[in-house]
Amino acid sequence: MRILGIDPGFATIGFGVIDAEKGRAVAVDYGTIKTPKELSFPDRLIMIEKGVTELISTYHPDQAALEELFFNTNITTGINVAHARGVILLVLAKQLGGKLFEYTPLQIKQALTGYGRADKQQIMQMVKTFLRLDKIPRPDDAADALAVALCHSQTNRLGGLFSI
Repeated sequence: MRILGIDPGFATIGFGVIDAEKGRAVAVDYGTIKTPKELSFPDRLIMIEKGVTELISTYHPDQAALEELFFNTNITTGINVAHARGVILLVLAKQLGGKLFEYTPLQIKQALTGYGRADKQQIMQMVKTFLRLDKIPRPDDAADALAVALCHSQTNRLGGLFSI
């Protein structure tokens, strides 16, 4: 099964594509979609829509997984990310239908490390280990997106419990 993992953002959206079968996962590709701050807010949202559409066209994922929105202090940034996440959800829902899943940061950490309070470095190391990569994927947004995809591959056996 091909899984597209997305770490939502506004300036930088991480993506990771994995092929997962029988408990084994292989990285197909990973990277980011970036929106320049010089562009208007609507133009940046359009770039996000085009970028996610292109990912689907390029990799033909069977399912997609997104990290749920989490922010603590900067409400303005959180609102922009929420707008971007809405665009991402819309594109994925239209393209993949019911094959869209969401996971909290706690669920992702538990799936990869067994500990819901694992730090970022532990998560990145587990991404490298599970995907048998030579080095930790960079940038961090791409590694986070691969973690989301791996979380989904680990929990997929539970069926539709996490589908939206």
